[in-house]
Amino acid sequence: MTDTQPTVADGSPAGTRNETEDPAKIRRTDHYKKEYVQAFVEKWDELIDWEGRAKSEGRFFIDLLKKRGKVLVLDAATGTGFHSVQLLKAGFSVTSCDGSAEMLAKAFENGRQRGLILNTVHADWRWLNRDLAGKFDAILCLGNSFTHLHDERDRRRTLAEFYAALKHDGILILDQRNYDKILDEGFSTKHKFYYCGDQVSAEPEYVDESLARFCYRFPDGSAYHLNMFPLRRDYTTGLMKQVGFTSVKTYGDFTEDTGDADFLIHVAEKSYGE
Repeated sequence: MTDTQPTVADGSPAGTRNETEDPAKIRRTDHYKKEYVQAFVEKWDELIDWEGRAKSEGRFFIDLLKKRGKVLVLDAATGTGFHSVQLLKAGFSVTSCDGSAEMLAKAFENGRQRGLILNTVHADWRWLNRDLAGKFDAILCLGNSFTHLHDERDRRRTLAEFYAALKHDGILILDQRNYDKILDEGFSTKHKFYYCGDQVSAEPEYVDESLARFCYRFPDGSAYHLNMFPLRRDYTTGLMKQVGFTSVKTYGDFTEDTGDADFLIHVAEKSYGE
């Protein structure tokens, strides 16, 4: 047991937050900036567990990129830097981007501790090409990050910005929770591939067709929340094709079996396949 008072996403002790706005009604794209407070960011790696995550996903993304001859990679949802570091170590040229300055600072620190200097860019996806120069062979948007976009216009604009930032034969790799399973069957998780920290829980407190409010609880008694949009698989892949991607292949938990997966990984091609 601990006598540490639980905290909420805005950093205030639980029970002292201004309750004038029902958390289950907050469905705004920019809200994530208030959710990723410094204290939450500092604990994020307890949730990820870099060693466990590296073991669980293996060389999935590395092999996928190398098979297609991709070198210049934009890690568009860098978070605390796990994938940027893995890709740099594997020989890719990586630009690390995130909308949270706190996350980028932590990612840079994590890279430095491992002898790497991350090329970080603080940018909003909706205006990505305003803040980034050049074109990429591949863009990764991982960590269920795309679900921070609550407005369809923001989702369409983001995908269009990703499309424009890719070379003519580029690919977008985007993951999401298997929200179809959560919405249709209720929440369950194998807790095997993503979020491998075994002392941390990540579970929804509220779910409907336009909101999945997840609570992240840590061993010291602290708790933080993220309000996300529960993207259905066909909706996501449909949007990708509508903005110009010519084909999309979906994997489930790093395999081709998507049925009971915790996470879905979409690989969208900008050019026509063979």
